[in-house]
Order: sequence, then C-alpha cells, then structure tokens
Amino acid sequence: MIPVAEFKQFTEQQPAFKVLKPWWDVLAEYLTVAMLMIGVFGCTLQVTQDKIICLPSHESRENISEAPCQQLLPQGISEQMGGLRELSGLKNNLDLQQYSFINQLCYETALHWYAKYFPYLVVIHTLIFMVCTSFWFKFPGTSSKIEHFISILGKCFDSPWTTRALSEVSGENHKGPASGRATVTTVTTTGAGSGKVGEGEKEKVLIEPEKVVSEPPVVTLLDKKEGEQAKALFEKVKKFRVHVEEGDILYSMYIRQTVLKVCKFFAILVYNLIYVEKISFLVACRVETSEITGYASFCCNHTKAHLFSKLAFCYISFVCVYGITCLYTLYWLFHRPLKEYSFRSVREETGMNDIPDVKNDFAFMLHLIDQYDSLYSKRFAVFLSEVSESRLKQLNLNHEWTPEKLRQKLQRNMRGRLELSLCMLPGLPDTVFELSEVEALRLEAICDISFPPGLSQLVNLQELSLLHSPARLPFSSQIFLRDRLKVICVKFEELREVPLWVFGLRGLEELHLEGLFPPEMARGATLESLRELKQLKVLSLRSNAGKVPASVTDVAGHLQRLSLHNDGARLLALNSLKKLAVLRELELVACGLERIPHAIFSLGALQELDLKDNHLRSIEEILSFQHCRKLVTLRLWHNQIAYVPEHVRKLRGLEQLYLSHNKLETLPTQLGQCFGLRLLDLSHNGLRSLPPELGLLQSLQHLALSYNALESLPDELFFCHKLRTLLLGYNHLTQLSPDVAALQALSRLELKGNRLETLPEELGDCKGLKKSGLLVEDTLYEGLPAEVREKMEEE
Repeated sequence: MIPVAEFKQFTEQQPAFKVLKPWWDVLAEYLTVAMLMIGVFGCTLQVTQDKIICLPSHESRENISEAPCQQLLPQGISEQMGGLRELSGLKNNLDLQQYSFINQLCYETALHWYAKYFPYLVVIHTLIFMVCTSFWFKFPGTSSKIEHFISILGKCFDSPWTTRALSEVSGENHKGPASGRATVTTVTTTGAGSGKVGEGEKEKVLIEPEKVVSEPPVVTLLDKKEGEQAKALFEKVKKFRVHVEEGDILYSMYIRQTVLKVCKFFAILVYNLIYVEKISFLVACRVETSEITGYASFCCNHTKAHLFSKLAFCYISFVCVYGITCLYTLYWLFHRPLKEYSFRSVREETGMNDIPDVKNDFAFMLHLIDQYDSLYSKRFAVFLSEVSESRLKQLNLNHEWTPEKLRQKLQRNMRGRLELSLCMLPGLPDTVFELSEVEALRLEAICDISFPPGLSQLVNLQELSLLHSPARLPFSSQIFLRDRLKVICVKFEELREVPLWVFGLRGLEELHLEGLFPPEMARGATLESLRELKQLKVLSLRSNAGKVPASVTDVAGHLQRLSLHNDGARLLALNSLKKLAVLRELELVACGLERIPHAIFSLGALQELDLKDNHLRSIEEILSFQHCRKLVTLRLWHNQIAYVPEHVRKLRGLEQLYLSHNKLETLPTQLGQCFGLRLLDLSHNGLRSLPPELGLLQSLQHLALSYNALESLPDELFFCHKLRTLLLGYNHLTQLSPDVAALQALSRLELKGNRLETLPEELGDCKGLKKSGLLVEDTLYEGLPAEVREKMEEE
C-alpha cells in the first residue's frame, strides 16, 4: 500500500503556525486527511487486484442484444444486479492469455472513465485542497511575514515583562478586593530567547481561580538581561508593524485560496453527483476480436464497483462538509472588516489607553490569533503601548543607574552647589531621587521627563537645568519646588517649548532662558508673564528677539541683572529698559547695535554694562554715562570702535574698561584722567604707541596690551606702581626699560612674541614676579644673570 506519510510534504508546516489556524482550518485539515485515505485506499485496491473480469457471449452476432449481460441474470434478479446465472454445458475454448487480453481491452474501452479513475481523482483533488490550505505558509512573500510574526508573538507571550506590565496595570486599576477572576500562569520549557512556540517545545497554560485578596498583585522583578530582551522586543514590534501594515498580501492570499477551494468544491460536487451512477457491477463489452478469440461480445464484471460506489458516497459527504467550512470561511472573511483590528477591549481591561489600533495584514493576523486564543493578542498588545515601553525604559534605567553610580557623578558647579549632571539618557532614573544631598540637577537631551512624587525627597534642591529636555511637573511637585527652587536654566530650540510651570516658581531668583522665537513672533518677542516671580533678581534671555520683551517690566521692581544675547539678530526697541530702576548689571550681547542705546543712560543704579559683539563704530555717547554715577565696569569689546572720544575723562568713577578686539590705533591723552581705573584691556587692536598720561592711572592693577603694534613703552607707564598684571605679548617691542623695577607689585608679565634680544636684569627687583608669572621665550630667560634667575625661582 502507499503510506499516507508520503503526502506529508504537501501539508508539512511548522507547529508554531497552528496559532494562525482557526477551527475551520483545523476541521478542513482532518477532512482532507480522511479524503486522502479514501483515495489512497482506492488506488491501492486498483493496483493490487483485478480490475475487471470478462466472459464471452454465445449469442450469434446478428442476435446480440444491446445488453448481453442481462441475459446472464436469473429471472427476477436482473433488475437488482444480483448474482450471475450458472451456465452449463458450454465451453469457451479460450486460454488464460486470451482472457487477460479481453479483460484489459474491455477495461480500456467499455468501462466509464469515472469508474476507472475515481480513486486517482480523489487523491488529486485532495492534494489540491491541501496545497490551497497551506500555500500562504509556503509562498515567499507571505511565509517570511508569518514566520517573523510567529517568532515575535512567541517571545512577547513568554516575556517576563508582559506579565509584569499586566500585573502593574492590574494593581493600579483594581486596588480594592477582587474575586471571580482568573490568574493565568505560563510555564514554558523552552530556552530563553528562542521565540518559537511549538516544535520541540511544550507550553502549558494553567488557569487558577484567584482568591479574594485586598493586596495588589505581586510584581516580579526583572533582571538586567530580561529588561534588555524586552527592550529589543519593543524595537522589533515597531519595525514589524511598519513593515506589515504597508500591505495586505496575507489577507488577499487567504481570500484567494479560500475562493479557489470553494470553486473546486462546487466543481467536484457537481461532476461526482452526475457520474457516481456510472459505477456499475456489470459492464457490457463489444469489441471486434472474433478473429482472435471467436467472440465479439462479452459480459464483464467490475470487481470493485460495489466498494467504489460506497467510497464515492462517503467521499461526496466529506466534500460537502469541507465545502460548508469553506463557505463559512468566506462569510467570516467578508461579514466584517478584517483589515482593521481594535484593541478597545484590551485598553479597557488593562488601562493602557495608548495601545493603537492596527490595520491591513497586521490586523488580519491578530483576528486569526483571536480564533486560536485571545490571550495572545492581549499579551502582544503590551508591546504596542508607549506607556508600557516607557515603564520598561524606566526599569532598565533604574538597573543601570544605581544610587552608587549616580553619587560618583556628583561635583561642584560654578555656583558652588553639589550638582548631578545627566546627559542623553532615554529617561530620568528614579534612583536620582534617592540622592537627598543633591543641590543642583542638570538634565541635558533627555526626552519626555516626568517628575514623579519622589521629587520631594530632594530637600536640598535649589538649582535645575533643563537643556533640550521637556519635562512635566505634577501639581504636587510644583508646590514642592515653588518656594524651594532658586535657579532654573531652560534651553530649547524654540521658546514656546518652555514649560509653563517655570513661570510659576515664585521663589525663583535666577531665570535663564535660551531658545528662538518663531520668525513671525520674533519682532513682537512675546514672553510669558513674569508677575509670579516676586523674588527674581537675574534674568537671562538668549534668543532672536526684535525688542526687549514687555514682560520684563513685570519684575522691574527687583530685577538686578538682565542679559540679552541675540545671536546677531538686531534688537530694535529698548525703551522697556528705562523702567528697570534697580538694575545693576546689563548685558546686550550680539544684538546688532550700531550705537549705544540712549535708554541705558536712564539706569541710575547701573554698575556694569556689557555691549560685547555688536557693531559699534563710534562711542561718542560715552559722555552720557556720567549720569550713571554708579557705573564701574564698561565692556565695549569685540566691536569695530576706531577711536575713543576725549570726554572719556568724565568717567572718573570707572574701574574696569574693556576695549579689546576693536580697531583702535591711538588713545586720547584724556584717558589718563580716569583715575579710578583698576583694569584696562586694550588687547587685539592696532595701537602703535601709548600716551604718557597713562602713568597717571595710579590705581591701575591690570593692563592688557597684547596683540598690538607697539614698538616702545613710555617711561611714565612704570609710575603705575600698583600694576600686578602687565600683558605685552605679540607686539613689536625691541627692548624693555630698566624702570620696570619700579613695579614692585608686578606678579604676571607677558613678553612673548616681541623683538627683544635681552631682558633687563632689573626684573630681579620686582619682588612679586616669579618664573611662573614671567611669560617669555626660553632663550631670553636663560640670558638673565644666574642670580636673577635663582631669585625668581625661589618660592
């Protein structure tokens, strides 16, 4: 016999594919096996036994009736196709080979084709049914997606994170007593990370009734490896979803093979019902073989007709049941949209309201999974939820960033506070809030921060920096930070991304904002109201504002320092500055200013002014600074100033003047009348000489003249006996006057990059000057007398 196992290759599938087989496909599979057995059984009989047995008819050729076999039947039984009437006294005189010849000839010519090929037709049709059923599991365009989906589905189902996520949600949504529910425990004997369900694996799902309890469900802890595996699963699910939702080849292929099976069912049913009666026990055979055998008419017995007729009716019954399942499949395919899948019930049950609905092939496979076991879809949905993913990231973060590791990153910042700086993390570790000693928290490039209630554990927190790190702050945490936080630094691409809760921190003393206004809003430069910031003293704004934001006046009564950095964008309207009556420090950096704004001269309390990196060419307005009687520091560096006006002498209270990185070639003699100057920076200009009047600056302690074109120094310069720092590097000096010995307080002297041949030995008389404070070429230093060098090298 032909074993059924020979046909296994037509239906052989991975055992894991069973999850994509609904009940009707399983039933159809068993039906095809039954039909195949019928066909194989019939074929075996057809091959191993005689097909037909024929006897000659003794009637004369003229008297041969149309049905010679009927005469062989006894009276009353011919209608019932009973046994043959025994012939007596007649010999046929045919040998065995003649009988064999007649049997084969009559089988080919007289027997109906349906009776001859019935078992073969059953086998062929059944094989076609099998191919149609499993074709989408074999076709390259669909099998790859199915295998990938099954692999991911198995890993998601077995992942410890799935159980933990569902348990956490259950704990949040059912905090009270619960009863009548079931606990599902999955026990799998596979290795970790295999991702396949079935083939060589055993999986048990134990359903146990829950006892009535009042505590939330116990949540198992995940180790680092399990967390990383779950993280990788989230990425796989995302990529798979994007790939599969693009088309509907699986859905189309399943419909096509189902339609083909239905059409084949009708064709088989019709021709079988028509031709099944052609299987008869007696067959009349008339062939022209009288010259060979002496007979032309034969009566033949189809030996397997009775059995084949029974098998045919049985086969038709199976085909009918198979066809009904195919028709039901079509009804299931078309009576509702299978290219859309909603997780509404899962969202309601788990509380994960962000689980998205899916479409196309992804949706179709989930519908098939539900026919197998809806628990698969529920556990798979965990990996579609962004909330679940964020919880996993948080768990992995907590594993990676332990309190001990975070404490190693603590260091003092420029304000002297103990600072914890975190950069480019997927989230904010909960372990941060266990470091109660933290005074400053700096978060950079951390996406979607949500401060938990544990923020209240940072009782010493006074400073917070959010650099490209959007943060949500619950109301309870806002109350905690409202009076506690003193300094906050916020930096985003656009200022409208700044969290609104920042402007409600009424205990804030320093607010630093960095970001751009949208082009259509840059001219208006509208900023959120600052009225709640009753204690704000420092405001720093780096943007592209077209004017000073009107909300700055909300803090005019207590703002002491204002810094506007415009990154080259021109600041046009500064009238709001006039209202800042108590302002002490003002920075207008890179604001495109061509003249000193007149609004500044109204600031009677101003002590420091910085106009760095503007387009100032003339500073004739410097005379008006005499109204700013408290002004002690004036920074006009990094501009295009070509000269200093004579009335600079009016600024007698000025202590620090920065004029570096300009285009100065000469200095007015009146500069020597600014007797209060302690610092004068004239580096990076084009000065060729200095006025002797600089010797009148008896309070001068720091003089920077580097990167100019000075060829000599006036002797009067060495009358500034309080000079501690004298920077003369990279000029054209050929000698240094011995009068340098008069600078007894000198501790730093730069002479590099000049044309000096020797150094005066009088440098040894500068008591405060040591080798570390003398910046000069090694050859010049070695040219000093040995006793001078020894004196300078003494500690």
